[in-house]
Amino acid sequence: MVETIQGMIGAVSNVVWGPPMLIFLVGTGFYLTVLLRGLQFRELGHSLWLALVKRREEGAAGDISHFQALMTALAATVGVGNIAGVAAAIAAGGPGALFWMWVTGLVGMATKYSEAVLGVRFREVDGRGQMAGGPMYYLKNGLGGPLGRTLGFLFALFAAFAAFGIGCMVQANSVADALQSTFGVTPVATATVIAIFAGMVILGGIRSIGRVTSFFVPFMIAFYMLGGLVVLALNWRALDDIVLLVLGEAFTPTAAAGGFAGATVREGIRWGVARGVFSNESGLGTGGIAAAAAQTSEPARQAMVSMTQTFIDTIVVCSITGFAIIATGAWMQVDPSTGMALTGAPLTAHAFSTGLPGQWGGAIVALGIVFFAFSTILGWSYYGERAIEYLVGERSILPYRIVFVIAAWWGASVLQIAEQQAAGFQIVWDFSDVMNGAMAIPNLIGLLLLSRVIASETRGYFTRFPRRAVEEVVAPAD
Repeated sequence: MVETIQGMIGAVSNVVWGPPMLIFLVGTGFYLTVLLRGLQFRELGHSLWLALVKRREEGAAGDISHFQALMTALAATVGVGNIAGVAAAIAAGGPGALFWMWVTGLVGMATKYSEAVLGVRFREVDGRGQMAGGPMYYLKNGLGGPLGRTLGFLFALFAAFAAFGIGCMVQANSVADALQSTFGVTPVATATVIAIFAGMVILGGIRSIGRVTSFFVPFMIAFYMLGGLVVLALNWRALDDIVLLVLGEAFTPTAAAGGFAGATVREGIRWGVARGVFSNESGLGTGGIAAAAAQTSEPARQAMVSMTQTFIDTIVVCSITGFAIIATGAWMQVDPSTGMALTGAPLTAHAFSTGLPGQWGGAIVALGIVFFAFSTILGWSYYGERAIEYLVGERSILPYRIVFVIAAWWGASVLQIAEQQAAGFQIVWDFSDVMNGAMAIPNLIGLLLLSRVIASETRGYFTRFPRRAVEEVVAPAD
């Protein structure tokens, strides 16, 4: 019975995340890139300055600063996909898949920018005096009418399911698995610690989440990147060939080498795009939810901050993982215990273990999974909260937070229950994957139908605040 249900959900997942959806996602990003005249390239430097140096906009309405909104979004997106997803893409599509991840990230920056513009432009103040925004609000308030209300309801419904699944239980499960396999920590012990720490943060709401992620997320990214950069430094002789290999393999079939069976250009594109979207979530609409909470008087200003999330996630963090896998030759290795080519988190762990002395490599990857997955729980708790509030009302917020913490505990502890029940947990993974992809459909429709609003907000911002004026208005705080 479990196998039958799992097979059915898997088939639906293949449809939801199939080529039409990937074309829809990337195509929308490309269209928005053209519409905005490559804003993500022209304004990247200034956007990073706003996000990482300026950090806040004093006196503006909102719940958290620019920087805290960015860190909340990064908390949700810099996750297991940056470790296991990149490895899976290279294992299936060859080194060229990394190039297509870059393409997805670069056009996805325009999508993330657009989600944030609309998220701030159409946000509301709820009964508690806090900002509520995201696709459900810009679909309802921007599109309006039956179409807007229907699409907004569907997005919120899909997001609520995805929050409990891909944003909570499966992340807690990944933490428990990493700690048990690497350090021998029992799943129940992990579950208890997760519940305590997540509860302390989540029950405090977005301001608590913003404060914690603004400290925790930079630390976890720096920790993982430092390990990856050491791997590359110790394998510096291979660096000259990495970029050429990635570019070359992106447009020519990837030949079989070592334990790698070879791949077509089509497989490289498919896996690179799919894992890139899964990692940075551009097009899924989540970025608009975090952006709506930011203290800002200008939708375009926060949007420029928000689009740096995709750049950091895909162009920076994913590249570190991919380069480490390629530089160490791990992508061509075979698992001696199974005779199969390595993939996913074990492939990344092998690359770091090969590139670093002693047991440091495996420990860094295991701790990276723990940090990334836990941060995803924090970020997605807010996304789910906003979805539930939209569907049910403000009275649902506290019960939702409590249930979310309980779900995190169960997701981690499930590794210790009966095998049949644990096998059934895979259904949660697959169903959550479907809901995650389903969120993109109403969101992308909204982005396309509201693209004139996005363009108008952008033109208006740069008319009111030309570059020199922008730098004066948002000068660094003392």
